Amino acid sequence: MIQGCENPQIDPLLRRAPRVSYRIGDTASVLEEAGTLAVFGFGAGSPAADDPRYLRVALEGFDAPVPLEVWQVDAPVHCGVDGALHWSTGGGWLFAAIDLDEREHGGPSATARLAYEQLHRFVTARDMQHVLRIWNYLGAINHGEGDAERYKHFCSGRAIGMGDFFVEGFPAATAIGHHGDEHRLQVYLLACDQPGERVENPRQVSAWRYPRQYGRTPPSFARAMVLPARDALAISGTAAVVGHASAHQDDLDAQLGETLTNLEALLSNAGMAAGFNTHSPLKAYVRHATDAARVREFVQSRLPGVPVLLLHGDICRSELLVEIDGWRYV
Repeated sequence: MIQGCENPQIDPLLRRAPRVSYRIGDTASVLEEAGTLAVFGFGAGSPAADDPRYLRVALEGFDAPVPLEVWQVDAPVHCGVDGALHWSTGGGWLFAAIDLDEREHGGPSATARLAYEQLHRFVTARDMQHVLRIWNYLGAINHGEGDAERYKHFCSGRAIGMGDFFVEGFPAATAIGHHGDEHRLQVYLLACDQPGERVENPRQVSAWRYPRQYGRTPPSFARAMVLPARDALAISGTAAVVGHASAHQDDLDAQLGETLTNLEALLSNAGMAAGFNTHSPLKAYVRHATDAARVREFVQSRLPGVPVLLLHGDICRSELLVEIDGWRYV
């Protein structure tokens, strides 16, 4: 639990959280800034760059122009490529990403397995072995019925591929369906040489304990993660789920309200003060493009001044219309 969040005493020996921000700017210039660990562009219109720290995420944004997401640390950064994987490291932090085509690797389950096997191999060979946060973006996430749904195939492949990767406990995570090439899987992570602290939501069943109705292999993630210096909370994809059941089917406003209630429950269970501020960037993944304006209006009303990046993405359950993740800094 984070204690004394109004006036925190941060141990100088612990790793300060990377600074995450959204910026309109030139990609090359941002990459040249000191301490830039990773930069993300969103959608087909985002610029290309061959720097290993840059990832063009296969999610379209609803803003014009779509801002870059920037991660920065207080240290020199080194980067490189290892096969299909690209990475950067600095100040005890590690960014690693992999982008695979399922057609080359045997489908969604086999590709998820390969992605996690390669990330496992790479991370365990380095000092930054504590994976705190992970993102998964796959195409056509809800296609298929029952156990044949692509998301369920992904969950099964991920579980096999991770092996003992997360033996100390699951990281915070997001899994969203993009609307690009349905065969494309993108996975990236943030790891550290110091451990964080996992946070669950008392309003929800822990994801790895979901009953069989959600697939043969339950999802594998913590609801949030307190970063090592206890100066930030990394929040997993959060939606209108109460217990283990989806709530408010077909009611966008009610789902948004329930999602905010779940976010506040996470803050409370992490020992943090209520509410988000101008330095706590969030992402809102919106299933239907026609709902984007209403989601923007809702977050501007309920989260005034909070930077929220609106992205067109499918939630892992077809009945859910919106999901929110992001960061809460102390």
